[in-house]
Amino acid sequence: MNIEDWKKLQNGSDIRGVAMEGIKGENINLTQEVAGQLGASFATWLDKNGKGLKKVAVGTDSRITGPALKEAFIKGLNDSGYDVLDCGLASTPAMFMTTIAPELKVEGGVMLTASHLPFNRNGMKFFTEDGGFDKGNVSDLLQIAAEGIVPDTLSPGTVTEIDFISEYAAFLVETIRKGVDDPKQYETPLQGLKIIVDAGNGAGGFFADKVLVPLGANVQGSQFLDPDGHFPNHVPNPEDGEAMASICDAVVREKADLGIIFDTDVDRAAIVDAQGNAINRNDLIALISSVILDEHPGSVIVTDSITSAGLKWFISDHLQGIHHRFKRGYKNVINESLRLNEKGEESWLAIETSGHAALKENHFLDDGAYLVAKLLIQMAKMNQQGKTLSSLIEVLPRPVEEGEFRLTIQTEEFGNYGTKVLDELSHMIESESGWTPETPNYEGIRIRCTGEDEDGWFLLRMSLHDPVMPLNVESNIRGGVAAISERLLQLLKPFEQLGLDALK
Repeated sequence: MNIEDWKKLQNGSDIRGVAMEGIKGENINLTQEVAGQLGASFATWLDKNGKGLKKVAVGTDSRITGPALKEAFIKGLNDSGYDVLDCGLASTPAMFMTTIAPELKVEGGVMLTASHLPFNRNGMKFFTEDGGFDKGNVSDLLQIAAEGIVPDTLSPGTVTEIDFISEYAAFLVETIRKGVDDPKQYETPLQGLKIIVDAGNGAGGFFADKVLVPLGANVQGSQFLDPDGHFPNHVPNPEDGEAMASICDAVVREKADLGIIFDTDVDRAAIVDAQGNAINRNDLIALISSVILDEHPGSVIVTDSITSAGLKWFISDHLQGIHHRFKRGYKNVINESLRLNEKGEESWLAIETSGHAALKENHFLDDGAYLVAKLLIQMAKMNQQGKTLSSLIEVLPRPVEEGEFRLTIQTEEFGNYGTKVLDELSHMIESESGWTPETPNYEGIRIRCTGEDEDGWFLLRMSLHDPVMPLNVESNIRGGVAAISERLLQLLKPFEQLGLDALK
């Protein structure tokens, strides 16, 4: 493979590729050979940047290709003189936690996962005690792989199997017990509550038996807990409509007090209230913000760019916090929150509408299970007062309509063309009555629309990785999304290499 082929494996701060056949037109580029080279390359990177511990922890989600790729990756590490702790089925947050567990003494942690992507994909996420790899770290790793650099070693490493997900679950259990601190039932603060889990056949099934049951919850009716890389029931994705409908229906059917859904590798989550209402995206951000701002009044809440106008009012006016709407991408919001803290601006939460949530108190790790733990603590406390979690977001304004459209860029130079569209469109909008740019704005063009039959906003931006310009539109009146979209369509027609079918 040349460097360009290696670069195709990069997806921001992750590695992602096609690992098996099964979808027409998608050719395998993440083979066992490639995984082995990446293992050796990670060893080389650690030799340059680590502490000389020469030990790495490796885990996988439930994907079909996980075991074979893990075996090859581990061999690459072993051949480079690194010992490996094989964590088996694990979660992405747990693999980070291996790097800060003092008893393990590992240099890095690696999770083999492709999040919610189809069954034929796989990938890798890399961690050190300083956190997850950034985009630049992945680029460096792939450069090492392309050059075929392999560390010199006379002594191959060893492999030891450990059950770290149980250790991680025990940490969550203790976090919830301490957080609720109920003297009457300290060990079982969720006693009397029925809470069901939907793991989507990913890696999150452990949460039911290893976290909720020890805390006293009734988990009967939980679904799709068994790992199955074919994902036969629904996509494990808290943003997916079918997945959310499944857990919402289950909560109503089982008469549960709460439903929990995870993505494949448990770094994202959403919940469902007792009435079967989904709490994800803006609602989820509002809910966890209410918890965080009660604990840390006035904190900056960093979100991605597509959050709603109603959420901004809820955080800034209702909760008296500071809403800092930043760029799309979970690493972007995390890094921005870290930057603000370094400047002395207290920020306790970085969260993306996709369900990635990172808390200052938890190493700014995007951890779906820890997010749920924080909400369970709040739920248990409110249950003692006869209140529900949902009551915290009763006043959150919701749009009457919302839509997301993907406008394709039909040229290989899609980055430059997208920039051109945004630059020229921003000038065109200056003469549009009732359209006002929102400030500050850190990504794309975000416009407040007060024209007749509009009453909303839109955001047009570049995709992080693909030749696409996503368009998000919200309106507080019926027909508003169509009115805004039609007006924007007329402005975009001159851009011949921009596919507008989604708007038509």
